[in-house]
Amino acid sequence: MGFEITIEKTQNSRIGQFDPKNIGFGKIFTDHMFLAHWNGNEWTNARIVPYGPLSLSPATSAIHYGQSIFEGMKAFADKKTGQPILFRPRENWKRLNRSAERMVMPVVPEELFMDGLKSLIQLDAEWVPKTEGGSLYIRPYMFATDDFIGVKPSETYTFAIFCCPVGPYYTKALKIKVEEEFSRAAPGGVGFTKCAGNYGAAMYPTLRAQQEGYDQVLWTDPLTHTLVEETGTTNLFAVFHNEVITPKMGNTLLAGITRDSVIQGLRELGHSVIERELSVRELKDRLEAGELKEIFITGTAATLIRIQGFGHAGHYHEVLEQGDSSVSDGVKNWLDGIRLGETEDIFNWNERV
Repeated sequence: MGFEITIEKTQNSRIGQFDPKNIGFGKIFTDHMFLAHWNGNEWTNARIVPYGPLSLSPATSAIHYGQSIFEGMKAFADKKTGQPILFRPRENWKRLNRSAERMVMPVVPEELFMDGLKSLIQLDAEWVPKTEGGSLYIRPYMFATDDFIGVKPSETYTFAIFCCPVGPYYTKALKIKVEEEFSRAAPGGVGFTKCAGNYGAAMYPTLRAQQEGYDQVLWTDPLTHTLVEETGTTNLFAVFHNEVITPKMGNTLLAGITRDSVIQGLRELGHSVIERELSVRELKDRLEAGELKEIFITGTAATLIRIQGFGHAGHYHEVLEQGDSSVSDGVKNWLDGIRLGETEDIFNWNERV
C-alpha cells in the first residue's frame, strides 16, 4: 500500500524566533505538521501543512467520549554530522497501534506512520537542537472526529504529528509521593495504553502531591497500594548492591520504550536487571539497611532522572544522600552516546532522516 503525501510549505517560517539556548519544554512548535484522515474504510489525504489550528465541530466525538491516543518520541542531532536521528521510531508505531486496538480505533499502517514522520522531520530539520541536552520532541496522535453525539466508536479519525524543540524536562533530582488513595489504572482497564484520559485522571492526585512539596506521584497497585508501579510520566528502577529491580510489566503499566532501552543498556554494561514485583516495604527496609543505592526513573521526555527521596504514610525517606549515581550515570551516558551518534548503535535503534 502506497501513500502519496502532499506538502504545503509555510510562507512564514518561525525558525528565526527559536533560541536553541533558551528552549524550555513543550511551548515552541516547528513550522509544519502532518495530517491524515480515516474515512471509515481507509486512510486518505495524507499531507504536510503549516502548523496551525484544527477546525473541529462542537460535537467532535473525541471531546465527549475520549477516543484519543498519542505517542511521545524524539529526534536528535548527530554530534558528527548534525543529521537528524530518530530513536526507535517503529516501537512508538507499534505502541500507538496497541493503544488504537484497545480504544477501538483504526490501525495506522507502518508506511503511513514512518513516511509521514520522516517527511516532516526532513522538512523541519533545522529545528532539531544541537545544544547540550536538546532534542526534537515528536507527538504523533489520533482522535475520533465523528460529528455525532452518542456513545459508540467513531467512524472517522484524524492521525497527526507535530514537533517541538525541547530542553531537559526535569533539571534536578525529584521527590515523589507514594500514592495510597488514588489509582492510575485497574486490571482490565487501559493502563497499558497512551490514551488521553489516563493523564487527565492523574492530574488531581499529582496536584495534591505537589501541594505537599513533591514533584510527582509514585503510583502503586490499585488493589492493595503496596506494590510500586510507575510515576506519572515515567517507569521506575531501584538499584541495590548487586542488582537493579524494575516493576514487571502488566496491563496497569505503560511499557516504556526508554525503559526497555535502559534495561538492555544496563545488561550490556554488566548489571543484573530483574523485572519483578517491588513493594514499598522493600524499598523502605532496604533503604534503612543501607542496601538501596539509588532510585531513578525513565521516560521519553525525562530520559533518565534520579529520585532524591520518596514520601510514604506521612514520612519522607531520603535516598540521594546515602547512595551514588554510578549505575544511572553509566547507562545514561551509554544511551546518550547511541542517540547522538557518538558510539556504535549495536542494537540498530537509530533511523537517520
